[in-house]
Amino acid sequence: MTEFDSPWKESLERFFEPFMALAFPDAHKEIAWERGYAFLDKELQQITREAEIGARRVDKLIQVWTLDGGERWLLLHVEVQVQEDPAFRERMFVYHYRIFDRFHRQVVSLAVLADDAPDWRPETYTYGLWGCEMTFRFPVVKLLDYRRESGLKERGRGNPFGLVVEAHLLALETRKDWDMRLRSKFQLVKRLYEEGYGRQEIVDLFRFIDWVMDLPEVHERLFWEELSQYEEAKKMPYVTSVERIGIEKGIQQGIQQGIQEGERQGMKKGVVQGLLKGISLALELRFGSSGLDLMPMIGRIEDAEGLTRVMEGVKAATDLDAFKALVLDVAKAQ
Repeated sequence: MTEFDSPWKESLERFFEPFMALAFPDAHKEIAWERGYAFLDKELQQITREAEIGARRVDKLIQVWTLDGGERWLLLHVEVQVQEDPAFRERMFVYHYRIFDRFHRQVVSLAVLADDAPDWRPETYTYGLWGCEMTFRFPVVKLLDYRRESGLKERGRGNPFGLVVEAHLLALETRKDWDMRLRSKFQLVKRLYEEGYGRQEIVDLFRFIDWVMDLPEVHERLFWEELSQYEEAKKMPYVTSVERIGIEKGIQQGIQQGIQEGERQGMKKGVVQGLLKGISLALELRFGSSGLDLMPMIGRIEDAEGLTRVMEGVKAATDLDAFKALVLDVAKAQ
């Protein structure tokens, strides 16, 4: 199963307003979008460290302003998995009340179910004893409904997040058919050019599509050959830098894997491990086995800031010697 968490986080941040318009239109109408919004990552981290219940997925805490001038915090939870999660309801409740208790802010909890179980639709968390009862209800959107409900399809037309949903659903539907995934991926990417999106929107949406609809090596080559020919005919070479996209994807995959592996030993160590994994994948993609020869030297860099400089250097370096010089500078600065 493709790891969906990282591309979902990136797309939610890049296309938050279109996402709300598609998934939660009633809430979208009440938000004063001209006043902007802010992602409260630090505040959410404080809560999730204290309230870890089951496997955390994609959580975002966003500060918005409503049309009546009020400030609201949206707790947006995206559950990206392929089976039911019995801890989901409780996790939604615990995150909600802990944010309220700690920051004394009115919180609106919203959930997106991106799994492939049609009948799993958790919308409430309830407990009670001896007449004392608690019921917590939260709005839920099920991505599988996008295939069946005409209202969702209509809102998705011209909305960039509609393509995000399409890509996710196609990734689920083509897990066992690489030929179909290849065809579906190419048709979806063609829509980026045909529906009038700007260059940056095309690049950002492509990153999501390319990540979740990954292909085996043979199919990947066929895809890039066909896409390159299409872009050349359109005279729009927006996304055909295979090296750049491959390096960035490798870095993000490595970071995500490393953080997950290192969480048990503390967040700081997890981030360092993730950066090291990302650097290793990127070096192999960019410079082959010669690049991996530098990993023992890089492994002696122990702080995340230094490793971040190294990670960026993989993408920017003109050759291996230039990259090695950067690594030496970072190591000396410790």
